[in-house]
Formats: sequence, C-alpha cells, structure tokens
Amino acid sequence: MARYGGRSAHVQGDTPFPTRQLAILALCRISEPIAFMSIFPYAYYMVQDFNVTEDHGKVSMYVGMITSAFAFMECVSGIFWGRLSDKVGRKKVLLGGLFGTGLSMLLFGFAKSLPVAMFARALGGALNGNIGVLQTTVAELVTVEKHQPRAYSIMPSVWCLGTIVGASLGGVLARPALSLPAVFEGTIFETFPYLLPNLVCTGGVVFGLAVGFLFLEETHEDRKFDQDRGIELGQWLLQKVRRAPAYQPLTDKDEPLDELTAMLENDDASAYRSTDTSPTLCSSRSSLSEPPPLTLEKEFVCTPTIRDAFTKQTCLNIACYGILAFHTISLEQLLPILMSREESTGENRNLPFYFKGGFHLSTQTNGLILGIQGILQMVAQLIIFPWVSKKIGSLRTFSLTIALYPFLYMLAPYLALLPKNLRIPGIVLILVWKVTAQAMSYPCLAIMLANASPSKKLLGTLNGVAMASASVMRGFGPTVSGATDAVGDQIGMSGLAWWTIAAVAMIGWGPCLFMKEPRRKTAGSGLKDEEAALGSDTDSVCTLAPDEEAEERLLK
Repeated sequence: MARYGGRSAHVQGDTPFPTRQLAILALCRISEPIAFMSIFPYAYYMVQDFNVTEDHGKVSMYVGMITSAFAFMECVSGIFWGRLSDKVGRKKVLLGGLFGTGLSMLLFGFAKSLPVAMFARALGGALNGNIGVLQTTVAELVTVEKHQPRAYSIMPSVWCLGTIVGASLGGVLARPALSLPAVFEGTIFETFPYLLPNLVCTGGVVFGLAVGFLFLEETHEDRKFDQDRGIELGQWLLQKVRRAPAYQPLTDKDEPLDELTAMLENDDASAYRSTDTSPTLCSSRSSLSEPPPLTLEKEFVCTPTIRDAFTKQTCLNIACYGILAFHTISLEQLLPILMSREESTGENRNLPFYFKGGFHLSTQTNGLILGIQGILQMVAQLIIFPWVSKKIGSLRTFSLTIALYPFLYMLAPYLALLPKNLRIPGIVLILVWKVTAQAMSYPCLAIMLANASPSKKLLGTLNGVAMASASVMRGFGPTVSGATDAVGDQIGMSGLAWWTIAAVAMIGWGPCLFMKEPRRKTAGSGLKDEEAALGSDTDSVCTLAPDEEAEERLLK
C-alpha cells in the first residue's frame, strides 16, 4: 500500500470541491433554521398570551421550557437517528427529519396553551436527527483536507441565512391581527395569532423536502450505489425542462473510487489513460469501458465496532459540544428576553450587581435585530473563519474562541444600563462578538471530530452522539438559564443568569488543554491509521474492505 501513497495524494489533490451536492444539501438545510429561529421573536409574548402565570418574572422560565422540549427530545432520539443513518443511509434520515420539522411547526402554530406548545416542540425534536447526520454527510462529501474549512463554513452560513429569514418572518408575521387589523381581523389568524409564521415556515420545509428527494444523492459508502427513484425522477424532470444530457451522479463524492484509482495505478501513468476523460473512475450508473490490466491483492481490514469510535479525542470533542451548546443556546434565549423585558426604572439599584431592566422592544424590532445577527454571522462564517482556521488551525481557533466567551456573557446584562442613544450600538457590539464566536467554534469542532474518527463507517454514530450531547445540554440550558433569570428578576439581579452561563463557559475551556489537532487521513495512510486506531479489539469483525469489494465488482 505504501508505494501508492504519492499517487493517492495526487488524486486527492485533483479531487474537485463538491459544489453541486453541497448546494443541494444547503437548499434542504435552510428550511430548518428558518423554522427554528422564527419562534424566538415572539416566544416571550406567546407565553404571556397563554396566561400561565401572573408573574412576568417567570415568563422567561416557561420560554425556556418550550425551547428545552425540542432539545431534550432531540437528545433522546439523536443517537438512534445517527445509528439508523449508518444502516439505511443519510438521505432517508435527512428527509425524515425535514418531515418532522414541518409537522411540528404546524402543531406549534395552532397551540393555544403551554402543554400543546411544548408537545409540538418535543415532537419536532424527536423526529429530527438532522444535525448529526448532516455533519456526517458533509464529512463524506468532502474528501480533501484543504477543502474542509471552506466546506464546513457553508452549512453554518446556511444556518445564518435561515436565521435572518426565520427571525424576520417570526417578528413580522406574528400577531398579524394587531399589526394589520384591516386585513387579518376576524380571520383564523386572529384566533391563532402565531399560525401565520408557522405556515410560511412549513412551506419552506416542503420545498426542502422536494429538493432533497429529487436531487440529493446518498453519501454512505455502502448505500450510495443503491437505486434511487427520487434521483431518477429529478433527472427526468431536468431533462424535460432543459433538454440536457443525462447527468451522471456521484461525480462529486466518489472518494473511495478515487482512492481505488490511485491503488490500481502503477508507476506507469499511462495505464489508465482510457479513463482520463471521465470525471471519476466510475459511478453507480456507469461502467468501465475496459477492465484494469492489473491483478489485485485482496487485503483484509477490521470492521470497526461502536466501542472503537470513542477514543480520548472523540470523547473530549463530544464533551466540548455539550458545554458549548449549553451556554450558546442560553445566550440565544436570554438575548431576546433582555430585549423584550420592561425598561429599568432605576429603583432598588445597587451597582455593580443589583439592577433590573431591559429594552422593551416590539416583536418586529426583535425580529429585525435577530435578522441582522444572521447577516453578521454569514460574513464571519464565510470570510473570517476559513482564513483564521487555515492560519492557526482548528484547535487553536476553538481554544481562542472559548476563552473569550465568558467576557461576552459578563458584559451583556449591563447594556440595559446604557443611555438610550447608546443601546443599539451596544447590542450591535454584542451581536458581532456573539456571531463571530459561534462562526468559529462549531465548525472547528465538526472538523476535529471528522478527522479524529477512526473510520468513516463510525461517523454517523459519532456525530449522533455528539449531537445528542449538544441536545441534552440545549435542553438543560434554556431551562436552567430561564429559571435562574426568574430568580434574578425576583431578587433584583438581572445579570444572574448571564453570569451563571459565563461560569459554564469557563469550564468549557478545560477540555481544550487535553485536545490535539487531528489531521485528515490520506488514502495512502488511511488503512494503517485505521488499524492503529482500532488496535487489536477482539470484538472487531474482519471483512474484505468496502473499497476492495468495489474493486472486485469493477473487475468482473
């Protein structure tokens, strides 16, 4: 295998960036942040309309319960969806998650009480395992390490774009009978004041489902050669519309076959000139025009087990996911509450810790501000993160970002004390800080987890566990921060919840001290690295490597 290392590196260097499939994946993905983010501008007012409490200080606690319902159920089901994607493929699970999102949004729009709203959000979390499966899909599409910063910045950028649209929709379309009484008064949207934004978001989910069914290709190495009726229908429709020649799928993602090309080539580069005109060696709907002139040595590798996935580095990464998710989702909840809460009257103020107040902004203004943060995060995601990551590496980027998070949380509650003419600039400062940190932290973790995985066959499971870790913390985060904020409001300390999550963020810096910068395995070294990672585990099952099974099929 060693003698093919140089040739393999050459092939990897020539591997094109998977633009087509990442674009299709982005179109499927964008509907979820739109649906998720649309509830934040009006959640505070929705809970008030439920009349579950006369104490306005406790409203934030119930808002946290609604947010947590989704995250807790996503945690419970996350590992299941990750494991299922390892068995049946990524595409089926991704489409199922989109369906669950659409169904939960419809139910949420019709909610007239807190239990119904929580059930709708819980159902959405239970049926949606897309975060981990999405990360796995990207990892399988991106087969070259130098493409990783660019590729892993795309999905978070799509999330940012979705938050812009979602926050704007939620802020503008919520309670339409109040904002446009001439149009909506006396209609169903007066009876269900939060139905309209959820209907629009459901329409976006249906669009994502259609795009995914027709054009998204399977990336699982054992399933991507299966027949896909959706792809066939999509290509038939494209040919009818554009009268274009038949499209050969898998040209962007056939890494195992690119590696196969490298292993089959000998020192004489002319051996495979007959395939030079093809974008890849082969695809699921094409065949070799002539068989390779080489005989192959069968090589046996050990199929990894679940236990093999949890190395020291992957466990540290999963822990970081959980801690990061806890304080970032708490921030997502506390910021709209700060913007919605009544302004400070100056009574019972005893600085630096005892003070109360917010900005008392409308749902429309909240939606606009949260939309602006999406624009800022897109800039940070597409421009700042790839540049910084290439310069100093994923681990250093993550460590630096985590070290600065506590200062953000300690500063934020004091914005309520600023004069009115300085409050908006203060919010903009916090937003820039917040979105830059998020643009740096999550993609770095995704890259390090993908590179630390002992085998691509374990990526679905690892990402499922990582997302389950993040989900359970996203469940506790809003509940704990909401309850802490309610206590802080009662004792006259509005910053109590903020300072609590600042302490959690400080704890999150600990695992960084023990993490290492993993590198993507090249084709030439992948077998040895995988065997070293797996060790001599007697539970592993030795079988013919999947790539070599493909070799035998091709030779036949």
